[in-house]
Amino acid sequence: MENDMRSIGEMARDSGLGVSALRFYDRAGVLVPAWVAPDSGYRWYGPEQVEEARLLARLRRAGMPLADIRLVLAGWSGADTGLVRQLLDAHLRRLEHGLSDARGEFSALREVLDHRENQMTSPLTVAVQLSAAAPELAAALDSVRFAVGSAPELPMLGGVLLDIEGASLRTVATDRYRMAVARAAVAGHDGERVQVIVPSPLADAMRALLHGDGDVRLSADGGRVTLEAGDRQVSGNCLDHDFPDYRRLLPAPGGRRALVEVTAFRRALETGPVRSGDGGIPDLSVLRVADDGTVTLVPHDDDGPDRVAVNRGFLLEALAAGARDRLLLEVDAPTTPLAIRRPDDEDGLSILMPVRLED
Repeated sequence: MENDMRSIGEMARDSGLGVSALRFYDRAGVLVPAWVAPDSGYRWYGPEQVEEARLLARLRRAGMPLADIRLVLAGWSGADTGLVRQLLDAHLRRLEHGLSDARGEFSALREVLDHRENQMTSPLTVAVQLSAAAPELAAALDSVRFAVGSAPELPMLGGVLLDIEGASLRTVATDRYRMAVARAAVAGHDGERVQVIVPSPLADAMRALLHGDGDVRLSADGGRVTLEAGDRQVSGNCLDHDFPDYRRLLPAPGGRRALVEVTAFRRALETGPVRSGDGGIPDLSVLRVADDGTVTLVPHDDDGPDRVAVNRGFLLEALAAGARDRLLLEVDAPTTPLAIRRPDDEDGLSILMPVRLED
């Protein structure tokens, strides 16, 4: 083996393709290593394959079908590049046609939304006054704060939803990739369901007042929310947007469950196998939950079924926000969200969207 051969890790670093993607393209016969160690099965790539891998990464980012990628790679280094140009032009036309169709569909959807919005009234037409125990409300805010969004194009996700109905106040936050829901008991409200979105700076200011064991008073009127704790208060405007119907996003209990000791599981996540992200993808932890409730961290060379990959940082934050010594991990399928539930609180949970593995 020549000294200029690259290991699979070096090839991933130099090409922009992740290790898992290189394994996938090897099995698919698209980018086959120059040499595979017979004893270990470890893959080695020749220096001339770096350009092919970088080309493959570009085509993948452009969404080209795998069958066309094969032909592009086959004709890339040949004398006649006409086929390559034809394939690139054909794919670009498909993308342009798809974008045109998408614009038409989105235009029709905007017309439907405009019609619906013209028929709607302000979401907060009733004044709300209620009381809650400071520790309960503090815990409800702490449980969801980590999932608040920050994307400027989605301002409705930049706060905590307060969903008040009967004797319950649910706090909800989501940034599209994760969602958290918690509940606090309240008194003094027996009217219709009311929802207000508290912007994150105001939610943090409210949380700062929630110390001690006494009750606090919460009121909302005319798009403004106020929290009073003793002789202190904080007040501010709610976000004037519609929050998604989070109840439609909640997974029903089911699938395989694992009761984990949070401290030990956190240590395993921090020290165990991790798939380093590439191209802006975060580090991933890959989990498998067995039918008997055993959860394991899947190593890189395990390509077996029933794996669920999640953002490791998000999972660590969800474990901390769960504020329990034990939590339930609930997994259904690799393409469905991972649910993190509190064993003693059926209303409180976090969900994390899975990340697709290419291998």
